[in-house]
Order: sequence, then C-alpha cells, then structure tokens
Amino acid sequence: MGAVYFYHLTETPLEVTLPMLLGKARDVGWRVLVRGTDQALLERLDAVLWERPEDSFLPHGIAGGPHDADQPILLGDVPSDGFSCVMAVAGADVSAAEVKSCERVCVLFDGQDGDAVQNARGQWKTLTSAGCQAQYWAQDGGRWVKKAETTSESE
Repeated sequence: MGAVYFYHLTETPLEVTLPMLLGKARDVGWRVLVRGTDQALLERLDAVLWERPEDSFLPHGIAGGPHDADQPILLGDVPSDGFSCVMAVAGADVSAAEVKSCERVCVLFDGQDGDAVQNARGQWKTLTSAGCQAQYWAQDGGRWVKKAETTSESE
C-alpha cells in the first residue's frame, strides 16, 4: 500500500520542485505519471524538463504520443495503470484506489493560490478518510519539513 505526500509550494515554484521530485522518483526506479488537466501547463512543464536539471536528463513525454507506454515519465491526464508514482499538479484529482495501488502519490500545490490550498485540503480529507496514509510537507527556510502525517485508518 502506498502513501500520498502533499507538497505545499511556498518558496519555490512548481517548475523547480517538480524536476527535483521526479529525479528522486527515477532514482528509485519508479515510472512516473505527472497528472495535470491544463494542456498549456503540461507543455510548459515539458519544456522545463528538457532544460532542467542542468546536470542530468529526465526522459519524458507528453501523453498522446506513439511511445507513451515506454516513457519513464509521462505528462498527461491519463489512468495511473503501469505507473509506480503519480504526481498531481494544478488541482488534478487522485483517487484512494490510486494511492493504494501506487508506491507513492504526490499532490503539489501552490501555497500562494487560495483555491489550490482549499483543493489540497479537500483532497487530504477525502484520501485520509478513505484510509490512505498521508504526509504533509511544507517549505521552511529553503528546506522541506514534514508538518503532519497519518499512518492508519483510525487517525
């Protein structure tokens, strides 16, 4: 059974945080789905991943191409089948079933956007009420700090 990690972005933007998290996921061998519903955002993230990180390469593609099944990182709004990790951006939904079937689900949300914060709170409540293990991470002085955690269905 996996867990869902919430990343409250207050000091670095998605374009900086996402490549860092993708690198960590790939380091452990996970195939990653970056789920988003805004095609313009996914195209912007695609461009960012071609440029960053400067010292390595994160092989990826945008969903809808002929080689989707071969992509170690796929950007799109597609089912999570075949992925070890789902990273939801810009309010994209994830289900409790996905959390339970993946190694990790990450919800990245902009701390400067009140609607994004409210959406993340709703996702936390829904997923933890369904028995998903969850962690909430926030940025504090340039470091990521775990601020909350649920470890069982009873919490």
